[in-house]
Amino acid sequence: MKVVSDASPLIALARIDCLELLPKLYGRVLIPTEVFNEVTVAGAGLPGARQVAGATWIEVTTVTDTAALEEARRRTGLGTGEVSAIVLAKELGAELALIDERRARRFAKDEGVDVIGCVGILETLYRHGHLADLRDAFARLLHHEFRIDRRALNESLLRLKLPIL
Repeated sequence: MKVVSDASPLIALARIDCLELLPKLYGRVLIPTEVFNEVTVAGAGLPGARQVAGATWIEVTTVTDTAALEEARRRTGLGTGEVSAIVLAKELGAELALIDERRARRFAKDEGVDVIGCVGILETLYRHGHLADLRDAFARLLHHEFRIDRRALNESLLRLKLPIL
């Protein structure tokens, strides 16, 4: 399965010590050069930088259609990392893009790219037995002040018949 990621899910999962679980679901994860630079260069010393730089299962790939990248960035007002992840997913025919930001998710869906964010990734890890305590993972996201709606977390927990936060 080809999977492309934006920076946000990588950073969030690194903050809660779950980044290393991604290859259990997807094998390898592709990221555009722009996302790699955002996490490891601009974000040097911040959560995720060291983990992403050292992850052998993350493959940095260059977007070839730079005109599409610039046009999409201009048209949507989204950040370069988000747009590059979506454009790369389209270029490679990826089955999934890991994106958290709401507007970027909408744009990806409009472009025919299936998306999943941190909540969905953590749910999937839990369902497949790779994450023992989903509620704790969600609590750690909140503790680290990751921009996520508590209501969305509780809806996920309710779907899985777990106690809400």
